[in-house]
Formats: sequence, C-alpha cells, structure tokens
Amino acid sequence: MAVKNRTNEIIKVLEGNEAAAYGAMLCRPDVICAYPITPQTSLLEYLFQFKADGLLKAEMVAVEGEHSAMSSVIGAAKAGGRTFTSTSSQGLAFMYEPYIDASTGRLPIVMVIATREMQSPLGVASSEQDAIMARDGGWIMINVESCQEILDGIIMAYRLGENPDILLPVNVCYDGFYLSYLSEPVSLPSQEQVERFLPPFKPSTRLDPQVPMTNPYCVGELPVKYRYGHLAAMQRAKTKLEEIEREFHSIFGRSYGGQIEEYRCEDADIVLITMGSCVGTARVVVDKKREEGLRVGLIKIRMFRPFPKERIMNAVKGKKAVGLIDRNVCFGWGSGTIFIELKAALFDSDTRMPLLNFIAGLSGLDITVQHIERAINAIHLAAQGEPYQEVTWLDLE
Repeated sequence: MAVKNRTNEIIKVLEGNEAAAYGAMLCRPDVICAYPITPQTSLLEYLFQFKADGLLKAEMVAVEGEHSAMSSVIGAAKAGGRTFTSTSSQGLAFMYEPYIDASTGRLPIVMVIATREMQSPLGVASSEQDAIMARDGGWIMINVESCQEILDGIIMAYRLGENPDILLPVNVCYDGFYLSYLSEPVSLPSQEQVERFLPPFKPSTRLDPQVPMTNPYCVGELPVKYRYGHLAAMQRAKTKLEEIEREFHSIFGRSYGGQIEEYRCEDADIVLITMGSCVGTARVVVDKKREEGLRVGLIKIRMFRPFPKERIMNAVKGKKAVGLIDRNVCFGWGSGTIFIELKAALFDSDTRMPLLNFIAGLSGLDITVQHIERAINAIHLAAQGEPYQEVTWLDLE
C-alpha cells in the first residue's frame, strides 16, 4: 500500500535494504555489481527484481565474490559510468585491496555498508566494526539513522562524490539487522525530483579504446601530490556536504544537519554523542532527562570520514562534560574508536572537560533506554566534579 504526502511524494513502508535499493535505482546507475552477504543480501534481491520489472536500466553484473565486485565497478567508473555496490563485514574485508584502489583512483563510486560484526567469534550480528576498520581507506563515510535517511543519503552521496571539487567514493553506512531489516514509512521522491537534484555524471576522464591510457607505476613526488590532493578533497567534502544538503532540503523538504545533527544543545550543560540507529532512542532519553530538569543535549555524528572536527568543537564549546557511545572497539587503545577521534578533535580546543566513553551494542546487543540513562547520569556526575571512569562497557557493568 502506498499513499502520498503533502509534497506529492509516494509514501511506502520499506525495510532499510529496500530503501537503499530504491535510492540506488532513483540515481540511475549504469552498472551495479555486488555479492550477497548478510545482512545486505535482500538489497541485491530488490535490485534484481527492479531490473526484472523493467524499472532499473543498469547493467547487473554477477560475480563470484566481493573482490571482483569492487574491481568491476572500478572498471565501469573508469569508463565513465555511474556505479553502485554494497557489502557487509567479511565481504568488506575481502574487497579491501580494490577498495583502496577506488579511493586513490578518485572514482566516485557509491557503496552501501550494512554494518556487521567481524569474526571471531562468528559475528553474524549488528556492530559498526566492519566500517570502522575501513575508516582510513580514503572513502567518504556517511552514517545514517533511519530508512528514510538511507534513501536520501544515497542520493546525496552521488551528488557529493561526483562533484568536480571532490571526486571520491562514498560509503553510506547503516546498522545491519537494526536498519537493514527494519520497516518504516519512507517518502519516495519522483524521478523528476531526483534528476533535478542529481544531474548526469560527467567524468573528467574516461577509458576509451580509441584514446589509449595507462596507469603507470610511479614513486616519488607524483604519488605524494596524489595523496595531498586526496586529503584536500576529503576536507573540502565537509563544507560541500553542508551546501548539498541545503539544496536537498529546498527540493525534497528534508534535512539532517550536514556533518552532524545537534539536538537540544544550545543551552545544554552536558552532551551525549552517538551515531547510527540508536540516535532515535537517545533523543527519547534526552527529552526524558530534560523533563527531570537535567540540561542535556545530543549530537549525532553523520559524516564520520572526514571527521567533523570543527562542527563538534563548536557544538561542545562551553559544556561541562561530554560522553560518547561507541558501537565498536579500538584495539589499539582499549576504548571505542570514535572516542579516540573525539579526543583528537578536541585537543586543539581551549576547553578542557571530562570525556567519557561508553561501549554498547556489540554483537547484536541492543542499546537500550537504560543504557543511555546510565551514560547520561555518569556524564552529569562527571560534570559535577565527581570521579569518573573513562571507558565503561555498558553491557558488562
């Protein structure tokens, strides 16, 4: 069943993988190549169904694994095509070699990661660990909260990656199992709306048998220039996303805050930082704590790569304490990964405050209202000058 909203968009109840398939289809990719792996398998099933129904005109390439899937979309992108792929967990690990090639080759591929735990023990459960472990692969990473944001994020990802000032691949990451299989109402924009926002891809260079090119082996100054340009483009992507989202809002009427989304932060004394599907639960708890008289705000990290340092520094300036929930671990520091990113981002700040890390939601465990209440209570006590524990495993303590 489908209905229309006030902007005349069709509203359908979709699971996250289906929303991703619609998002990809509306962007009219030329080539789609991916290999099924839980929990993104149904995304491919939807795309193949769209193809069978005549709704999707893309070339669908079936391969024997993720390494070949990424290699195929790299070839298509070098030939000037708009491409799409998706993966999870061990599949991302298997494709890591060409994954690096895609970013250092400055190819604006869009890939969905339905995030999942990594082995071992056997990790067929939700976690952000797979995407987190690929964080320095040179891709832009956008993390989303809802099925609607999955669809919208894919459309914006193409616009961002294909921008001539950026030209980088983009991951749209969403929590596997929680969002991949969650059903929510989703507003489906028309093809005309999407084409107004997302023009056809015009590559700066493309492979052409009539004009032979080569990718030479090189060392020394030239690769250094490539790396310098790559990092500069990553930093430009921060403000470019903000610009793109403002235009997106003008056409579709939806907005997600750009690099980060701030909720009730203006007058907050303390702030909780989260990412992914647990943000909705965190908003409910923040509202509850506000009713109890506690001035707490919430920051949702939306762009994880490049890290939104400047926006976060500005958002937490003057606060008394900050806490962050990680759905992943950093093996080198005995904490969550994003917590280390936060500490690095705030190093240049003239504000010193207690920083607390909470690890929760690994291996498919829920991040509950009770977890978030405990985190906020601990942040509040730290803000009052009470002794605090820097890293707390909410599922174990």
